[in-house]
Amino acid sequence: MKNPTDFAYYLSKYFNVFLKGCRNLSGNTISAYGHTFRLLIRFFEEKRSVQVSRLSLKHIDRQAVCDFLDWLQKGRSCSNSTRNSRLAAIHSFYRYLQSEIPECIHTSQTIMAIPYRKADSPILNYLSKEQVRRLLLEPDLRNAKERRDGVLLCVLYDTGARVQELCDLKIRDFSYGSSACITLKGKGRKSRVVPIVENTKHLLTGYIKENRLDTPDKQDYPLFFNQHKEPLTRGGITYILKKYTSRIKDITMPKNISPHILRHSKAMHLLQAGYNMIIIRDWLGHVSVKTTEIYARLDVNAKRLILEEAFPMKDKTEYPDWTEDKNLMDFLKSL
Repeated sequence: MKNPTDFAYYLSKYFNVFLKGCRNLSGNTISAYGHTFRLLIRFFEEKRSVQVSRLSLKHIDRQAVCDFLDWLQKGRSCSNSTRNSRLAAIHSFYRYLQSEIPECIHTSQTIMAIPYRKADSPILNYLSKEQVRRLLLEPDLRNAKERRDGVLLCVLYDTGARVQELCDLKIRDFSYGSSACITLKGKGRKSRVVPIVENTKHLLTGYIKENRLDTPDKQDYPLFFNQHKEPLTRGGITYILKKYTSRIKDITMPKNISPHILRHSKAMHLLQAGYNMIIIRDWLGHVSVKTTEIYARLDVNAKRLILEEAFPMKDKTEYPDWTEDKNLMDFLKSL
């Protein structure tokens, strides 16, 4: 067996020692970084004919990274946002590498100088209260297979959770009592406690009892699981959401829907109910209130009310009926 290359050695050390040990990053972040380097290895195999067993640091320079980023966008149709995420992972690796191998400082710095591209800011979609109500009523709670899905959708909307936060929920994260709440573990290993309404509490309590999860030895069981008793994945939750959305025919629902749209919907409904930005920020687990302010910019109805209040003519202007214009009618008859 060939000796490992310097790239393999330092990449393994970067993930196992630096990211996990020194930075103590979450598993989701490490997984995202890992996906970037799997794509980089695939790029060298397909486009440079360099097998992973021979791939070394000398193969990777500024031009190679730029070609890799172009391959992502042209060959895999990645957006600027995705390109920037992949580049961020590579920047991180080379920041680490320049302290490990001083002779690679120049190469590291030329790679870290590759700029990010300005990404488009897409309009965030959200559901109206009626659309959310219709979605939450769609699962048939008399059907054992759909009861879990109904509870899941209620919890997803009520908490405003990210989909991965929902995947990671354990039984112990649900607090019973008069003031029921759920503890979510968000980005950066930060936890937050969000209250839930009485209806969600009632559904969740019944779901836990039905599945015999209310015993002390099952506190670390996943709250929502598949038929193999494993936690639901993000793809599984997306499938559940699309399944029930596709069944709704009496009102219009978005064609491309994802679990994150319920998080946006919760934020908008809190804003429209009069909650201030600080409360909504804490509810959603945002680091800065600036992130939360996007929902205020999205509230079209609030903008319309402001415009109507500022418009100088308060009374509705009546559009005249052209058939009552005698001169116009006489002119038309003369043609």
